[in-house]
Amino acid sequence: MDEKLRKLSAILSEMGSVLVAYSGGIDSALVAQVAHQALGDRAIALTAISPSYPSYELIETKRVVAEIGMRHLIINTNELDNELYRANQGNRCYFCKTELFEVCWSQARKLGIGVVVDGFNQDDLGDVRPGTAAKREQGVRSPLLEAGLGKVEIRRLAKELGLSIWDKPALACLSSRFPVGVEVTPERLARIDALESGLKGLGFKVFRVRFHEPIARLELDPAEISRLTDPIIREQVVQLGQQQGFAHVTVDLAGYQMGGANRSQHPLASVVDRSMVLPAYLDR
Repeated sequence: MDEKLRKLSAILSEMGSVLVAYSGGIDSALVAQVAHQALGDRAIALTAISPSYPSYELIETKRVVAEIGMRHLIINTNELDNELYRANQGNRCYFCKTELFEVCWSQARKLGIGVVVDGFNQDDLGDVRPGTAAKREQGVRSPLLEAGLGKVEIRRLAKELGLSIWDKPALACLSSRFPVGVEVTPERLARIDALESGLKGLGFKVFRVRFHEPIARLELDPAEISRLTDPIIREQVVQLGQQQGFAHVTVDLAGYQMGGANRSQHPLASVVDRSMVLPAYLDR
């Protein structure tokens, strides 16, 4: 681990100056931390926000960069202006990353920064990630990958370096809550954001609200599903869903799974054998 940390630090040092595309997740947080240690003021973090960025994440994102001690840019992006992004035909991330890295390079050039880096790592190689093409096209580097670091090692290093979010659950944009082929719109994103913000306010730690209009399908950490046996918590969750216009709020008994929005294209198929509809009825 010490050797890999030295390698990561050396890779970033050799870059001379970097702009870190910081999402708020642990991977890019580790890059930001080590970049700041290696390069000081020549390392800057940039967080792109839009309707697809969870509003409940921004406070912590700002706090972590302040904890690291580096300069932090927060820039609005406009991927939703792109009809190909909104169409959500399986390559949505390509258009998002294209927008993100164009913004990153624009800011880097203004600031005299020579390299844009991200949090892509060894374990990401096994995922379907259309955004990787955008990264390659725009010359964005991935120091965690270059250092041979995977998720387990990243968390261990983050803990050793004192990053407060070393055990933070995986982070994904709100657009990932929509099955392929379901249009992503600002109004729908706002509904998902409000419902997930409510879940966070109720103390849930790991959650995704999957959009299957008229159903909101909740994926929770299996250890937290039992909280819904509390009638007060259950009713509050139902009300959160109804306030956002969902006729039914369900919980998937399989728990949170990465990419869970795409297990079924039919809104009821994932409910029949794995989910329970929380008992609240609009017509009662």
